[in-house]
Amino acid sequence: MAFMAAAMVVAERGDEVILPVPWYFNHEMTLRILGIEPVALPVSIEAGFLPNVEHAESLITSRTKAIALVSPNNPSGVTYPASTFREFADLAFKHNIALILDETYRDFVTPGPPHDLFTPKENWSWRSNVIHLFSFSKSYRVPGHRLGALVADKSVIEETEKVLDCMQICPARPLQLALAPLLPSLRQDLAEQSAKLSKRHEIFRDALEGSGWEIGASGAYFAIVKHPFKGVSGVEVCKRLATERGVVLLPLANFAPQGDLAWDNWLRVSVANVGEEALREAATRIRESGKALGYE
Repeated sequence: MAFMAAAMVVAERGDEVILPVPWYFNHEMTLRILGIEPVALPVSIEAGFLPNVEHAESLITSRTKAIALVSPNNPSGVTYPASTFREFADLAFKHNIALILDETYRDFVTPGPPHDLFTPKENWSWRSNVIHLFSFSKSYRVPGHRLGALVADKSVIEETEKVLDCMQICPARPLQLALAPLLPSLRQDLAEQSAKLSKRHEIFRDALEGSGWEIGASGAYFAIVKHPFKGVSGVEVCKRLATERGVVLLPLANFAPQGDLAWDNWLRVSVANVGEEALREAATRIRESGKALGYE
């Protein structure tokens, strides 16, 4: 909802918003619902799945109203370095467009600020272009209660309040009242959960080593893997893994423009909803899937 509200504030039907690909498919779906055109900014394995600011600038037109970044990324799990945030913040300021930062998973990586965009500076004028999105539901594991945050310039907040007044008005108050006094005491719990996720990624990497399955990137909730089967789409592999092997992954084709074959062999893995033993078993089933599914 926060992304939809931000998009409705900064753009209108017929405008454009730049999204790195692979993109979070709900962002792409939201833009299309609103009649806003998502403009694909491809990333590459060679560049560490990081968006390139020069390429992004080449895509900016008179209709471009925003660039949206997700870090840690969904689907790749990659955490963007502080330099990437800074480069895109400067680009947004230069062209007077919004930079929407979706940092839903920021608490599940290395402790400490992932960037310095909120650090006090003498010149904060460029901050009027930054819109920060966050989810308490993910960090504090209350997914049934959709509680998030949108941090932006006063002018953006005023318009966002108008949008939300026509949608939800505000999240349910009980969760707001329950979480607010607990946030400081829950920081240690967040650190422990982050360490558990890192351990799961390590287990998954070790279990797939030498299997022919390539882990392209990983972090926070997610990892993306490339299957080794020639001439077989990721969609087919996912369907058969789910129905015949009991392992549910998502094809990266779901996170890219229709017809984009660059990610056809790639799949998204989530390590957030399984324990260590279940993860080892899932990795074993993936390793053995070539023979079990008749691809070898």
